Amino acid sequence: MNSNIEPYFSKNTYKTLHTNRIHILFALSFTVFINTFSFAQVESEDKSIEVPVNKETKTVIPPTKLNDSIVLPAEQLLTLKESDSTENDSIKPKPALLQATVSYKATDYNAFNRKEQKMYLYNEAEVNYTDMEITAGSIIIDYSKDLIYATGIKDSIGEYSQRPVFKQADNVIEPDSMIFNFKNKKAIIFNSNTEQDGMKIRSERSKKENDSVYFLNKMRITTAENEEDPEYYFLIDKAKLVPNKKIVASSAQMFIYNVPTPIIVPFAFFPLSKKQTSGVIFPSFGEQNDRGYFLQNGGYYFAISDYVDLAVLGDYYTNGSYGLRLENNYKKRYKYNGRLGFRYENLITSERGFPEYAKSTVYNLRWSHSQDSKSNPSSRFSASVNLGSSNYYQQSQNQVNTASFLNNTLASSVSYSKTFDGEPQVNMSLTATHSQNTQTEEINLTLPTLQASVGRIYPFAPKVGSKKGIIQNINLQYSVRGENRIQTTDSLFFKSEMFDDAQIGMKHSIPITTNFKVFNYFSVSANASFDEAWTLNTIDRYYDSETSQTVTEDLNGFDAYRTYNFGASIGTTVYGQFNFESEGEDKKIKAIRHVMRPSISYNINPAFDKYYDSYEVTDIDGETIREDEFSRFEGSLFGAPNKTYSSSIGLSLSNNIEAKVRDKDSTKTEAKKIVLLNNLNFSTSYNLAGDSLRFSPVRMSGGTQLFDNKMNVNFGATLDPYALDNNNTKIDEFNLINGGSLFRLTSANLTLGYSLNSKGNDNKSKTSDRSRTETLDSGGRDDDLFGRSQDFADQRYDEDDEKEEEELGDLYNYSVPWNLRLAYAVNYSNAQRQDEISSHSLMFSGDIEVSPKWSIGASSGYDFKNQGFSYTQLRFARDLLSWRMNFSWIPFSSRSSWNFFIGIKSSILKDLKYEKRLKPDQGL
Repeated sequence: MNSNIEPYFSKNTYKTLHTNRIHILFALSFTVFINTFSFAQVESEDKSIEVPVNKETKTVIPPTKLNDSIVLPAEQLLTLKESDSTENDSIKPKPALLQATVSYKATDYNAFNRKEQKMYLYNEAEVNYTDMEITAGSIIIDYSKDLIYATGIKDSIGEYSQRPVFKQADNVIEPDSMIFNFKNKKAIIFNSNTEQDGMKIRSERSKKENDSVYFLNKMRITTAENEEDPEYYFLIDKAKLVPNKKIVASSAQMFIYNVPTPIIVPFAFFPLSKKQTSGVIFPSFGEQNDRGYFLQNGGYYFAISDYVDLAVLGDYYTNGSYGLRLENNYKKRYKYNGRLGFRYENLITSERGFPEYAKSTVYNLRWSHSQDSKSNPSSRFSASVNLGSSNYYQQSQNQVNTASFLNNTLASSVSYSKTFDGEPQVNMSLTATHSQNTQTEEINLTLPTLQASVGRIYPFAPKVGSKKGIIQNINLQYSVRGENRIQTTDSLFFKSEMFDDAQIGMKHSIPITTNFKVFNYFSVSANASFDEAWTLNTIDRYYDSETSQTVTEDLNGFDAYRTYNFGASIGTTVYGQFNFESEGEDKKIKAIRHVMRPSISYNINPAFDKYYDSYEVTDIDGETIREDEFSRFEGSLFGAPNKTYSSSIGLSLSNNIEAKVRDKDSTKTEAKKIVLLNNLNFSTSYNLAGDSLRFSPVRMSGGTQLFDNKMNVNFGATLDPYALDNNNTKIDEFNLINGGSLFRLTSANLTLGYSLNSKGNDNKSKTSDRSRTETLDSGGRDDDLFGRSQDFADQRYDEDDEKEEEELGDLYNYSVPWNLRLAYAVNYSNAQRQDEISSHSLMFSGDIEVSPKWSIGASSGYDFKNQGFSYTQLRFARDLLSWRMNFSWIPFSSRSSWNFFIGIKSSILKDLKYEKRLKPDQGL
């Protein structure tokens, strides 16, 4: 017990009361008399005697002092206030000493000593006043000095227990003892413990100045879970604490396991706001052999509002290179949310004057916006933008772009859709799209695309009842599509020249369809379609005899063409089942079910040769050599209409094979259904109007899932019935007649995707949601097969999210947690007898937890054709309780580098870190 408080306890001796009824009655009467004329004890019940053990709480309003020496009961004070002539005076009366009721209780006893003007509470004592609550083993309320003394008590074995707990609003302090002045609400607290926003604070002596300011002496601060034996802490001589806002401290020294370290700062500032606040983002540092030393991802975070924030980050290299990143997030609940980012880098290689000196600028713009479906069901706006320099991800050295290094395409889409309810319903959408090939640097844009459609109309359907027959099922609809398509390159992007070759057009379509049943088992559908295309881009072509060249001129002006076609199809569904067990048997495989869906279609596409013109090609003497045909719509957005009549029959067959097997769970009586083959499809066509090569190649595709749906298998092949000549050119002769097989395998492909782990059920990787979002926004894969986007210093990319704590024995479980993702792909080509594997690769990514605190991971692949490893990333992580350590290594490729990080997990102290990034020497 603190020496400052001991005197208040040493003067009191407690005695056991005798339960004599006559004495008690006399004492109560005398006490009532004294209260009426002398003391202002407000309670109607006498508090001058000790209450027997186990008597509970009594609520008391302490004495209220007037300016004179007379102390009156509360009832008389209220009466005086009503009749006071100064009530209307300009001078306001002084406020009462206590502005609210004081309630208290104790388990063993609560007693009031009138001579000392003190209330004694013992064992599980509690006092409540306004928003303040004090609980302790022993509490003394001194009304003469307006003080409350709270201490713990010693239990039967001499242990100090029931330490005081001081609560005010959301703040909780647990000292050894304390003194509280309920008049000015100041307090002195000894050996206090409190927690502020995850930060545990212990102070030898603290002073509560008011509700919002505490002064602390000899303070220890940590974020460790074990507060009694923390793995690290900061020892601070003096500090000022503003709860839920900040800590301003003098010199601070770090201790690791009670061992002092040379890490000392002259002053410290710790923000404690529960809301997001603006602040500095400390950079990470490293070295690159071609750019020198660098600082990366340092800047400032702006907490603009509860809905919008902004992070401004920058990179700087000692050879003059620099980078800029703007990251913005916004969200309005039940309305929309999105992310906007812009990245710019000015990259300088080597130093001026050296032969390898080079300078380039790259940029990237990303925007992702989604709308809550409940905000406006009839309209929707969404955006997914990823555009910029084609070589941005290849040249950028920033760690967060790691998983996007192998991207070959950038794609964007911004769309708005609106539905107009009615009969029929009208749908309209406006979309701007962008597609960019990072290898060829070719960019395709649509600015914008307009699409509108009117719902299906059944002109002959009955007003009530279902539609029956060929006539009642006739329906039509109208749709229109308009585009402004631009094709350009990186060098002309965002320049006026990019619009020079823009193509503008619009296409109207009116499809008419109907369907009906034949012989109850066959479904027949018939369709016809009328299309009209409008364009502002046409061409004219002629032969220039002077230059002996064909000249094509671009024409601007409105033009249109109309086309139509017809079609019909008939199909059915055939079910077959083979049972393996008879009645009374219980075999593992019970039955196999086969579902076939054959269909035959017929299509007619007329020839629209009226839209074609011809021009003569002459020799030097002016004589005609030949006539070439062309359509003025060849340069239009939707191309030229078909000039060749076609009449074709299409054949297709889809299969689905399932099996019924005995469930491993013996409590289940129903058989388990598993898929053997899903969508095994065959298709081909025969052109009735063709003069040669009438059969199209047979295309086969299929897929299935194995190992409890953990492995996805997809395959396909192309089979050509025609033979090749000696020049490997396809001829109008069947391969079977030419001495070969029925079909020639011209191409085949197989892809496998396998995801598994030690638990056998959860296939989710360790990638954090933020890291996955970063990869997807950059056009990457939704897995770790190309590596993981990581910025260890920025906890938005922290992969060590909250984990469920598991009970572990003394020895680590032999079943080591792990997860693995595989992607296998092989393609075969033999269209011209090359008989080669065009591509053959295996990609894999996985993590293994070698101990409860150690984990390692890798993302890599192997190219079997070129016999080499693909882009590889190795990852190591160590959980150091309050700290975390990460190491990422890209051992080879043009982006070979490593990154080491160690820092505190807590978001409050996350700037206390050490990070080192290095690009190894090119010779190694």
